[in-house]
Amino acid sequence: MNKKTEILDEQAINRALTRVAHEILEKNKGGEDLVIVGIKTRGVPLAKRIQEKIQKIEGLALPIGELDITLYRDDLEKAVQSNEPEIRHADIPVDVNTKKVILIDDVLYTGRTVRAAMDAVMDIGRPSQIQLAVLVDRGHRELPIRADYVGKNIPTSDREIIVVQLHEIDQSDSVAIYEK
Repeated sequence: MNKKTEILDEQAINRALTRVAHEILEKNKGGEDLVIVGIKTRGVPLAKRIQEKIQKIEGLALPIGELDITLYRDDLEKAVQSNEPEIRHADIPVDVNTKKVILIDDVLYTGRTVRAAMDAVMDIGRPSQIQLAVLVDRGHRELPIRADYVGKNIPTSDREIIVVQLHEIDQSDSVAIYEK
């Protein structure tokens, strides 16, 4: 893979997440009944950052959880041969029934990861709404899914890959386009 260009640096990521946090609060008229859920792997630290920003803005400590939806993915071979896939890992510390769940992921591409995450949330409970926030929307949807909150829209070709690096996992913050 060859790096074509860096799209977002550390400051740009921070600005995008600050904007997303403000948009979440604005759309939901505050933070009441919100639950933030990060989709593993890079959605989890993004969710924590958004939670921290909302706490600074509103003084609210929103509950936060995480989902590993690997076994829900319909485009991966199932490791377990059963009719009901299991959640590999779900750590959501509150009851999601009647809450607004904000799913957080790093890149929105085909929509399959988000569909799997929605399935996992619905297996846990019945939220009043599920909203989606992503750092990058790169297009190429295969399912009718769109993000409610987008840090940056980056149109790409099928031959390009978006690589998100976050300090919590990769020791640096950046978003870059690579060519396959």
